[in-house]
This record gives sequence, C-alpha cells and structure tokens, in this order.
Amino acid sequence: MPYPPKHAVKFLRWFCREDYIEEIEGDLFEQFESRHRYSLLKAKGRFYLEVLMHFRLDFIKPLQPITYPIRSAMLKNYLRVTVRNQIRQPIFSAIKILGLSLGISCFLFILMWVQDEYRVDKFHENEENLYNVYLSGKAEGEPFGNYSTFHRWVDTNQMEIPIREVTHSIPEVQYLNFYATGYELPWGSPETFQVGDIIHNLEGSRATEDFFNMFSCPIIAGDKENPLQGYSSIAISRKMAELFFENPKDAVGKSIRYEDYLDLIVTAVFEDLPSYSTLKFDFLINWKSHETRLDRASNHFLTTLQLRSGSNVTKVTEDINRILQPLINEEGSSLDLTVGLQPFSDRYLVSNFEKGVPNGGRIEYVRIFGGVAFFILLLACINFMNLSTANSGRRAKEIGVRKVVGSTRKLIVRQFLGEAVFLSVISLGVSLVFLYLLLPYFNALTGKQIPFGTSIPYLWLLGLVLFTGLMAGAYPAFFLASLKPVKVLAGPLRFSPSSQWLRKALTIFQFSLSSILLIATLVVSRQTHFVQASHLGYDRENLLYFRVEGEFAEKENYELFKTQATKLPGVALVDRSSEAPHTMGFEVTDPIGWEGKEIGSQVGFKPASVGFDFVQLMDLDLVEGRGFSTQFSTDSADAFLINEEAVKQMGMENPIGKWVSAWDKKGHIIGILKDYHTHSLYESIKPVIIDVKEYERFGVILVRTNPGDIQKTLAGIEKIYRAINPNYPFDFQFIDEEYQNLYKSEQVTSKLSYVFALLALVISSLGLLGLAIFSVQYRTKEMGIRRVLGATASQIMALFSKEFLQLVAISFLVSTPISWILMSRWLSKFAYRIELSWGIFALAGIIALGIAGITIGSQSLKVASISPVDSLKNE
Repeated sequence: MPYPPKHAVKFLRWFCREDYIEEIEGDLFEQFESRHRYSLLKAKGRFYLEVLMHFRLDFIKPLQPITYPIRSAMLKNYLRVTVRNQIRQPIFSAIKILGLSLGISCFLFILMWVQDEYRVDKFHENEENLYNVYLSGKAEGEPFGNYSTFHRWVDTNQMEIPIREVTHSIPEVQYLNFYATGYELPWGSPETFQVGDIIHNLEGSRATEDFFNMFSCPIIAGDKENPLQGYSSIAISRKMAELFFENPKDAVGKSIRYEDYLDLIVTAVFEDLPSYSTLKFDFLINWKSHETRLDRASNHFLTTLQLRSGSNVTKVTEDINRILQPLINEEGSSLDLTVGLQPFSDRYLVSNFEKGVPNGGRIEYVRIFGGVAFFILLLACINFMNLSTANSGRRAKEIGVRKVVGSTRKLIVRQFLGEAVFLSVISLGVSLVFLYLLLPYFNALTGKQIPFGTSIPYLWLLGLVLFTGLMAGAYPAFFLASLKPVKVLAGPLRFSPSSQWLRKALTIFQFSLSSILLIATLVVSRQTHFVQASHLGYDRENLLYFRVEGEFAEKENYELFKTQATKLPGVALVDRSSEAPHTMGFEVTDPIGWEGKEIGSQVGFKPASVGFDFVQLMDLDLVEGRGFSTQFSTDSADAFLINEEAVKQMGMENPIGKWVSAWDKKGHIIGILKDYHTHSLYESIKPVIIDVKEYERFGVILVRTNPGDIQKTLAGIEKIYRAINPNYPFDFQFIDEEYQNLYKSEQVTSKLSYVFALLALVISSLGLLGLAIFSVQYRTKEMGIRRVLGATASQIMALFSKEFLQLVAISFLVSTPISWILMSRWLSKFAYRIELSWGIFALAGIIALGIAGITIGSQSLKVASISPVDSLKNE
C-alpha cells in the first residue's frame, strides 16, 4: 500500500500531543488506505488537508522552552529600529498597514465564504460513501442529464422503480434511499398540518425507511431504530414539534392532520437540520405513503446509494447499468439511458450537466472568488513592495552604516523580512477587527451564517502572516541588502531606470487587476439587471398566485371564489393553471403527437392546463388564431394553444386547425402564442402546449390585481379565501418577487463584485498615493527650479500628474482584452444576455482614471504650491 505523504506525517508527529497522536494518526492512515484506491493524488491531498485541520490548540503540544542561544540585543535593536521607522514616517506606515489590512480582510472574507461553500453536506458521518444517482441519455442526438430516477406507473397506485433491484443484486450497495420534496415545483409547495386549532404550512419531504441510517440527522425523541416504519408514520423536526406540541417528547405518538384529509402518527423527532445541508425539510413521510396515499405525489425524486467502505465506484456503476439497461431502455426508445453515480456532497457545487454528466454550477463562482481573493491579496503585497522600495532612499545610509560596521547581506535581508512580517502581524490584527465588525453585514449580504472565530484554522492565519510578510518584503529586503556602502554614503541615493520601471510595471499590474474586477462588476451588474427587468412575454406585475388545496379542489368552491373575488374593486381577473407560469419545470416528450409527426421525432414540451381567461390574465400575445373562450363549447375537449417555438420544432406549416394529441386528449390547434419565458433566462424558450381544464384538483390559482391599494385588495381576497377554505392558511406569492428569487446567485455575485472591485481600487489607489507622496519628496527641488524658470502652478500639476495617469491608462489597455475574453465566457451560460459594448469598458476606464486623478490630485496641488524659496534653500 502507498505510504501517506512523509512530510505531513512528520509535521503531525512534531506538533501533536502524545495522548492524541496514536488515535489521530490511526484514523488518518485508515482513511488514506480507503481513499487511495480511487485516486492516490486526491488521497494525498486530503491527507495534507486533514493534518492541517488538526493544527488546533486542542491538539498542539505545550510550548517548550527555547534551549538555543538568541542574540537578544540584536533582536531588540531590530525591533527598536522597525518601530522608530514606522513612527518617523506615519503616513507611509499607515498606507502600508491599511493597504495590507484591506487585502487580508478581503482574503479572509472570501476564504470563509469558500470554506462555507465547501462544507455543505460534509457533516454526514457516511458522506464518503454516499452517492447520488443521475440519468444520462440522448434526445434528438443531443446528450442530456438530470438527477431524476427512471420509473413507470404500473397503475394509479403502484410505481415501478427498476433501480430497487440493485440492493439485492450488488453486494457493495448497503442502503438505497428515495427522496422527494413536497415543496419543489412542479406542483409542489409547503404543506398544511393541523393539531387542534393550530395550523401551519411547512416544507417537508418523503423518504424510505433507511434514510436515518444513511444521513446524520439525530433523533432526539421517539423511535431511533426505524422512525419511518409504517404507512402512517411521520418524523418531524424540533421546530415543528415546538410549533404544535411545545416540546419534542410530548410530540411522540401524537396524531397530526395532513392536508385536512390524512391523520399521521409522530414516530420520532429529529434535530433541526444545519444551515449547510442541501436537504431541507421539517418533516419526513414514509415513502410507501408517498406512492399510494398522498394526493400530490411528485414524479421527480432523488435516489441516493450508500456503498460499503472500500467499494469500487466504477465497478458498481458498471454493475448497475448491466442490471438496469434491459429494464429502462425499452424497445424502440432512442434515449439510450445510462445511470451514473456522483458523490452526494458534490451536488451542491456541481449541479449543472454538460454532455450528460455533472459539470459546473456554483463551483464556478467559488473558483472565481477564490481567484479574486488571491489577486486582491497580491495587490496589497505589491503595494507594500512598491512603497518600501520607493522609500528605500531614507534607509540607504542605515544600510551603509550597518555594512561598514560588519553586518552581512544575509543579516540585512533577515532584518527587512522581519520588519515586513512584523507589519503583516499588525495588519492581520487590524483585519481581524474589520472582520469582527463587518461579518454580520457580510452574512446578510451573502445569506450565510458564518460564525466569527471558529471558521478559520489557526495554521491558516499563521501561514497568511508568513506568506504576506515574505511576499511583500522579499524584493525590498533583497534590494536594500544589495546596496553598496560606498555608493549610499557618498551622497543621496539615485534610482536606476530599471528600478523605476519595475515600480511602474507593478503599478500597471495593480491597476490592470483592479480594472478587470471593475469591468467584471459592471458586466455582472448589467446582466443581473437585464435578466430581472426583461419582459418575459407576459405582464408579471400585480400578479399573485396560491396553490389549489383543501376546499379549492372542488369545482363549486373555486367557482365561488372566482365570482366573489372578481367583484372586489382591486381584482381584475382570476384564473387557474396546473403550474406557476414563471417556473414551469415539467417537460414531456412521448405523450405528445401531432399531425405530420415523423417516426422517431421527439420534441420536449412544457405543458399546462389552464382556465378560459388565462391568455387575457397573463396578457399573452396571439400571433395567429384565437384564445380559449366559453363561447365555443368544444374548447374544453378539442382545443390547444401552442407557442411559436412549438410550431418551429414540430415543423408545421399553417398549424391552425391541425390536430394535436396529449395523453388521452386529441384536439386541434386554435391559436399560436407569441413566445414567452416559462423559466429563468438561463433556459432558452421551450415549446409550450396548453389546453383548457377549468377545474382541477391541483395547480395554482392566479389573481391579477389592479394598481392601487394592494393591502386592501389582499385583505379582501384573504377574507373570501378563509370563508371558503378555513382549514388552510392564505399563503400567496407575487410572481414578480418569485421571479427575482430565481437569480439569487447572480444578485449575491453582483453585490460581492461591487465590494471587491471597490476594495481593489482603494488598495491600488493607496499604492498610487504612496508613490505620489514619495515623488513629491523626491522631486521637490526639481519643481522649485521649474517654478524659478517660469513654470505655472497648472503646468507643474499637469507634469506631475501625467506620469501616473499614463500608468493607469496603460493598465486599462492591458485589462480590456482580458476582461472581454473572461466576461464573454461568463455570459455564454445565459440563453439571453447583454452585448459586451464598448460603453462598459469606457465607463470602467473613466472610473479608474477618475479615482486615480482624485488620488494624485491632492499631491499635485501640494507640489505646485511649494514656494521655490523653501524647496531650494538648502542648495
């Protein structure tokens, strides 16, 4: 067996206490042994990471007294000189410390956010052996993939799921779990529970009996062995138990009314799920009830397998496909379905599918912001480097004297590296204060619950101090140590053209990175505004919906509500739909047929069943034909509306009047709708097919309100609702608000981009300010001579500013093509996006030049206002 990384093992044995080392080392070796079978490189990487994560006060050996001699006098001298130099030059010191503190603060904020993203779903004890099942296939020659599980309905009360066979046929599969949410679309929403007079809408799921064996969800009361055994069993959270029964123990064995038609028995109470769990539920219902007794049993569910430790995932995947291929690929099917396995904890970050397999998702934002964190820290280090080098003229004689009295180059390098690390420690302290004060606002901005103090291992802070100190101080230390005593003691230090060009190159690099961040921020902001403000093909303003439940499943009650609500002054129209129009997630292929359909032709349709007033209520445009109408008695049984994209993909010419079949209904096309969006703008417009079913036992009721006093209108609607449906809360949503929630990731990204771009510009401007201050000191006599020879104050200011503004202009020219490439790639994932116009880049350039101009303007004015008498009096 390959041995774990020897350096990591040595480091562990060096710092770890003797009473812990045997247990920790044994666990790490055992985990390495199980991991290396899949990937030796990943196993070594995880070993390094876990060793570092154990570098905590709990496990570190007590500090031993230092036994080797230290030249304390020399260290005291170095420390005294460092402190005196910082006090002697307070402005330079403040700029260096502030710039480094901002860079470290930004790095720590992003680091904590990235760490929080990576810890999602990692808390399960069996996490390393849990795998999601996904389907891959081809439709019309194009690969596709999703997390759905292949199944078929044998009859209305029996679902056939072929993958159930694997637990009996493949010994490596220890447990199998089906998991379906009751609140996710299509057709999902929070469900209603009642105990006595207490009624609440809660979000929950359904799962098989092995759920609690697979996932770390501690049972705090009730049956810990098999809490989901039995058709009528329900496990509830601590929160739900306290809502209905005051405490968990009182909840066990009690009856709770589900959706006002089914009584369930509380068999167990589990601890509330942590915020970093992707599984969100306040209750779990037995899977058998989901299949046979629940009115709204979702067809979409996730399958998770737990493999035995040491199982070969590739072999298990091959065995699963060998068993399932004959069962899921029916004769004549062109989908060519295959089953794949993905580590359970990867789904949160890698949830998109590319060429039929999981690839991309939130991981892209994690990588982007990880890079941003490193580059902002790099900007801060460059600031420190630039300012230290520019200020080296003041330290030149000190270096010369030290060398004359016997100091070596090595000792001088150590001295200045020590100074840089010392300032890095101070900067870290300042940044931790920033972190403590600003973390609540950062959590509110990102929607996280990151605690202060426990999120970052101590070793990371130590490494950060050493990294920033050594990186920021390396060049100044070696530059100063290379100075010749004869040269620096003979007169003022003169900088060579090469050293000046290096500082200019670093300044250009700084502002190039800042400009890239600024351009990216403007693009992300405009794209986010574009997708949120785009016209979707229907009017989403003043449009609300609530789901059909309870008494509204009956025809006469829905009709009564529609009649009474329409009489309210604030209500324009009422209608219904099988799905909320902004998140039509259901898509079908095989059940749809049409006149002229070729054999093997498949089109994915978004279906909906609506009321007669749907087109008018949604304000949809008809490009041909007519909408549904009660004046035509045949519309309920013999009429379909389709959109332009459906006509295009079906290959129809003159579609009005041609027949279409959907499930058990065959009718004719009566109208063509102008294309409208049925989901977010990530997704291109899909074919839509709509029929009339005025009365259904599921779906949503849509209400179009008039502009005006919305609170009064809502109160009137709620009064009518409660009179008809008293056992259910009036739980409604505005479609406009729900649509905005589809872009939460982009909204967070946009806000974070603004913050980090601003920080990058501030850090770069601090560096520019420091260089300008140095230039004022260095060129004072030159400007005095120019004033004596007749130069005006404005000419002096222009001359002084020109050099710095040229650097900013060059950095903008460097950053523009890089930004263009990066943002073009980011925008490509949107089906509908803005164009990268030159206006965005011009605006970024103006902002960068404006900030730079303001930064150096004060110093330009200062140098222009210096009296020639004062600047030349020492000559």
